[in-house]
Amino acid sequence: MNDGGEPADDVVDELFAVIEDRKAELPEGSYTASLFTHEKGENAVLEKLGEETTEVILAAKDDANDELAAESADLVYHLLVLFSMKDMDLEDLRAELEERR
Repeated sequence: MNDGGEPADDVVDELFAVIEDRKAELPEGSYTASLFTHEKGENAVLEKLGEETTEVILAAKDDANDELAAESADLVYHLLVLFSMKDMDLEDLRAELEERR
């Protein structure tokens, strides 16, 4: 919710749409596009997921909430890139979460 009490645009949906666009267009100079064209491909993203997961854990351990938020955002971003690489979408995630609710 935003301050006006109305639902805010879903930033995760927007981010995933940008990731999908970068995957399709592969604009030069885009970090996201580089993940799709990297010679190690999926392995590069998996390595980033491991790195970001460790950084989230360390930030949580150190009670560094600003850092925890920033590192969590990095982790979610790279997870969304992996979803895109696997030709999955957010509905796959939503369906799984709904089933577990």
